[in-house]
Amino acid sequence: MSDDRLYFRQLLSGRDLAVGDMMARQMVNFVYLIGDRETGEAVVVDPAYDPKGIVDLVEADGMQLTGVLATHYHPDHVGGSMMQFSISGVAELLDLVSVPVHVQADEARYVTMTTGIGEDDLCRHESGDVLSVGEVDIEMIHTPGHTPGSQCFLTNGRLVAGDTLFLEGCGRTDLPGSDPAAMYESLTQRLARVPDSATLYPGHLYSPLPSASMGETRRTNYVFMPRSAEQWLAMFGG
Repeated sequence: MSDDRLYFRQLLSGRDLAVGDMMARQMVNFVYLIGDRETGEAVVVDPAYDPKGIVDLVEADGMQLTGVLATHYHPDHVGGSMMQFSISGVAELLDLVSVPVHVQADEARYVTMTTGIGEDDLCRHESGDVLSVGEVDIEMIHTPGHTPGSQCFLTNGRLVAGDTLFLEGCGRTDLPGSDPAAMYESLTQRLARVPDSATLYPGHLYSPLPSASMGETRRTNYVFMPRSAEQWLAMFGG
């Protein structure tokens, strides 16, 4: 798949969408669009804050939205109630377009509870499943730790990681449903097959740069400093 055919956009909440939304500006979430320019099909990863703006942007690019991919169930990624704020997300997007919502099986019930969408709206996946958007293949990698069903998406040398891995740090492991030991396995084992040459695209802008190579991330991110599970849990186990 050539980069000319690949449709890939990284959008920052509060800047590229949901402009003027205080929560969006504070949370600095990334929303991603992935698709095939030749077929015109595209999916959106974590469509929070501004569903209509996302749909309008996709259409302005000459693309058609055919699905939603959720990295995990937290409201700043899929919508719902957070810190006494109501965040628009998947439920509002489904009012605009009828598309499936792709989630890891372990995350399904949390997504329905958080967003209020129905079970029939979900397409459940296991780790290693591949979603084809036109001729663009997106591999789903189950990476529990931040939440039980967190997942990353690998496509054309790009890893969309949600809150599993940032350029600096990783997702919190002290929240309900979090598991520090599972996070260590996800970072060091489940993501081990992602080559150093791949580019990491995180779920939030928590660093000066919006993306970096996996090789650079593995060299500089402090979550990769421990050399054993015991060392990692001593640092991040809470």
